[in-house]
Amino acid sequence: MGDAPRGTPLHKYTLECIFMHSPEVSSFNRGRNGAETKMKQQRHTVIRELLAKAPIASQDELRRKLAGRGFHVTQATLSRDIHELRLSKGPEGYSLSNGGNEDEDSLPGIREVLQGFGLEVRQAANLLVVITTTGGAQPIAAGMDYEDWPEVIGTIAGDDTVLIICPDTEQATQLKKRIDDYIG
Repeated sequence: MGDAPRGTPLHKYTLECIFMHSPEVSSFNRGRNGAETKMKQQRHTVIRELLAKAPIASQDELRRKLAGRGFHVTQATLSRDIHELRLSKGPEGYSLSNGGNEDEDSLPGIREVLQGFGLEVRQAANLLVVITTTGGAQPIAAGMDYEDWPEVIGTIAGDDTVLIICPDTEQATQLKKRIDDYIG
């Protein structure tokens, strides 16, 4: 890749360096065929088995344990799995939640998560940065991934910052307005 040519705004150079799927490829990849569904079910079973033995301290540790069992997943996929399995995170790490048959409506929606953890959203071209309370980035990124909004290509979460990658500036602007409204 190399450095941005002199005089080129960094955000334009960044756009050239980020691999982005076309809408056709994205919708194809997001669809679930039989093999993907079976793989997801197997992965969820392995996650439950791992957590039945002991809590797991972090997403990265869970990702490494899954890789050791043959499941190589992205952070976004792992965040969705954690949300779908309704895993709890306590002082010792992730564990299986006690009330496994809770109604889907009992989980907080993205609006509640953004209200609870979000502080501010900033835009740079097609990228959004959500500033959160300490420890609030993971729940927001997971919530964004779970929503599967067309304006969101992907998220990257730190401890108090979430990077949201949008297909273009216009969709980033629309999403920024929605997030601003949710944060309040």
